[in-house]
Amino acid sequence: MTDTIPNAVMLTQLLVREATVTPIATPALDILEKYLSEAGFRISKLPFSETGYDDIDNLYAEIGSGEPHLCFAGHVDVVPTGEVNDWSQPPFSGNIVDGKLFGRGAADMKGGVACFTSAAIKYISETPDFSKNFKGTLSFLITGDEEAVAINGTPKMLNWLKEQNIKLDHCIVGEPSNPYVMGEEIKVGRRGSLLGNLTLFGTQGHIAYPERADNPMPRLAKVLDRLCNDALDQGTNIFQPSNLEVTSVDVGNEAHNMLPSNIKVKFGIRYNNLHNFDSLETLLKQKFDAIHDELGGHYEVSYFRSGEAFYTENDILVGLLSDAVEKFCDKKPKLSTGGGTSDARFIKNHCPTIEFGLVGASMHKIDEHVDVKDIETLAKIYFEFICNYFAKVGK
Repeated sequence: MTDTIPNAVMLTQLLVREATVTPIATPALDILEKYLSEAGFRISKLPFSETGYDDIDNLYAEIGSGEPHLCFAGHVDVVPTGEVNDWSQPPFSGNIVDGKLFGRGAADMKGGVACFTSAAIKYISETPDFSKNFKGTLSFLITGDEEAVAINGTPKMLNWLKEQNIKLDHCIVGEPSNPYVMGEEIKVGRRGSLLGNLTLFGTQGHIAYPERADNPMPRLAKVLDRLCNDALDQGTNIFQPSNLEVTSVDVGNEAHNMLPSNIKVKFGIRYNNLHNFDSLETLLKQKFDAIHDELGGHYEVSYFRSGEAFYTENDILVGLLSDAVEKFCDKKPKLSTGGGTSDARFIKNHCPTIEFGLVGASMHKIDEHVDVKDIETLAKIYFEFICNYFAKVGK
C-alpha cells in the first residue's frame, strides 16, 4: 500500500487535463488505476461494446471483502467544450485562478471522483494495520459513458458485478448535487425520464386542392395543445410536478403551396413517482387516439425509456452523510429529488443510493469551474462519512 495520500485538488487537475470527451475515458481511468492500485485496491478494467454504440472503457476497484459494502460511483467522461476561444482558461488546463479550478469536468464530475479517491486512500492509510482491522468492502464504480447513452457503462458494469456475485450495500454517486453553495443539497432521488418520437401522417398535396390531400397540421395543433397544456400532476411532498416539454417539430416542407405528408414531433417527460413508463405511455396513447378518432389520419410513436423515478429513504446513508456535511459546511443539507438524471437511476435497483458532490452551477458551461476550497471541503466530508460508515455499519 502507498504511504502517499493524493491531494484532492492536485488529483482533480490531473483528471481535468485529460480530454476525455465521451466516449474517451482511458487516460483518466489510468490515473485512477495508478493511485488506487498503489493503495491496495484490486482493479478490474471493464471495456464493453455493442453494435451501433461507442465502445466504452470502465473501471471497478475494490478493497477488503464481505459486508458492509460501500461503493462510490462516478464518471470521468465529459461533454464537449463548445467554442474553445470563449473560455477564459484552456478547457483542459486545470488552471487555478483566483481560487477557482477551471476545466471541462471540474464540476461534472472529475472533482467529485478525485475527492472520494483522496478520502478513501486517506482512510486506508490512517487505519492501523488496515489489512487485519478493516471489516467490509470499499469500492469504486467509474464509467466513461455517463454523458452519452449509458449503454456500455454503468448498466453493464452492474450486470458484471451480479455475475461475479458482488453485492453492493450502499452507494454514493458523486454528481454535483449542490446548486450554488457547498452543503446545500443531498439528492435522495430523481425524477424519471421518458423521451418520445411522434410522427403524424397525412397525404401530400397542393394547397389549392386540400380536398385531394390530408393535411396533418390540424392534428398537430391539437396534439401540441394536449401535450403542452394538460398538467400531468401537481407534485408530491417529495417530488416537484411532472412536466412534458415538446423539444422539436419538424415538417420538412420548404414550399408555401404544398401540404406536408408527415410531421415529426420530439418530446420529453420528467416525471415523479406518481407515474411509471407504462402508465405514461398508456396515458399518451389515450390522448393521441382521441385526437385521431376526432380528426382522422394515423400516427406512430416510439419511446426511449431513460430511467424510472426513485426515492431513497435510508437512515444510514442520509443520516451519516447529513452529519458529515453539517460538520464541515455549518448547515443541514436539504434532501432533494430535483434535477436531471444520473447513473443513480441504474444503481438504485441494486442498493440504496444517494448523490452528493460539488457545486454544479457551471457544469456543461463555458468556463466550468469549482472553488478550490469546495474541493478540499468535499474531500473532508467524504473522509468523515467513510470513517463513520465503517465504524457504525461495520459492527
